[in-house]
Amino acid sequence: MTGSGGRDERQGTRVGLADARRLEDVVAELRALDYRYGGGSCRVAVESRLPAAAAQLDSVTKAVVKARLYTAVADLYNLAGWTNFDQDRPGAALAAFARALELAVEAGNDDLQANIRYRVGRLHLHYDAVDAALVEFARGREAALLAHSKLAQAILSANQAWAYAKKADVTGALSYLRRAREEFAEAAGREPSPWAAFFGPADMAAMIGTVHGELAQVVDVRHGRDGIPALAEAIEGYPRGMTRSRSLTLIWLATVHALDGDLDVAATVGEEAVELAGALRSPRVRQRLHPLSAAAGRFSGNADAREIVDRIDDLRHSGR
Repeated sequence: MTGSGGRDERQGTRVGLADARRLEDVVAELRALDYRYGGGSCRVAVESRLPAAAAQLDSVTKAVVKARLYTAVADLYNLAGWTNFDQDRPGAALAAFARALELAVEAGNDDLQANIRYRVGRLHLHYDAVDAALVEFARGREAALLAHSKLAQAILSANQAWAYAKKADVTGALSYLRRAREEFAEAAGREPSPWAAFFGPADMAAMIGTVHGELAQVVDVRHGRDGIPALAEAIEGYPRGMTRSRSLTLIWLATVHALDGDLDVAATVGEEAVELAGALRSPRVRQRLHPLSAAAGRFSGNADAREIVDRIDDLRHSGR
């Protein structure tokens, strides 16, 4: 057939499972760069892939290919949203997440929808829009339940716990944290989706420490002591490629020690945290140093505390 319909039909055969697999591999490679070096290391590369990836969607005819390709393109937009968030570009991030969600819905992929909702919620949480974050986490939980994904449920429960900690709701925070641990244990042995594979034992431990660290900031410093073992476990457990996660967890550990007046330990841990933050192309990580600086600043007469504040100020003024 030589008419336009024939050309469309032939174009449709050009996009198959191999194309979807290639895009999945590209997303995996770019996501690894994001974890290791920060969103600034790959955001432009991610965004440059979007037009060609999206254009492939018009050439899909087979249902099995469509579901997989739509999922892959949705996850590319999901990564675009996350790298923009890491670069302190919330407007661009939300636009990318919105497109990712549309495509995930078209793909019928509830697990990916849950992950996108989690990431949108994290963006809101970072900018202290806690109620908006809770709305996204709740919607994500609905999708995770539909997907029968215990890992997605654990991720959302852990982040709901963090949100309630930010609201100084100790009961809510610890209840959701308990649920997250149970769901995470139930997820053991199941193959994780690529967008959720980051959430292993180290990240679960980091979230436990994060919730206790947040409660230490807004409720009572004693909560931070309960989180120290989990933070130390996370730092020890992060593999080499998870540089940003390690940096964020070191920041929490240093902050908890600073809040409790353990300033020599805070200075030692804080030194590594600031060094990693400076090496990452991630404004989000540097923003997360502010609470550590504030905690140390309460002890202005102490040399270790001044060292922490000075290191953070130097990084802020270095332009890195």
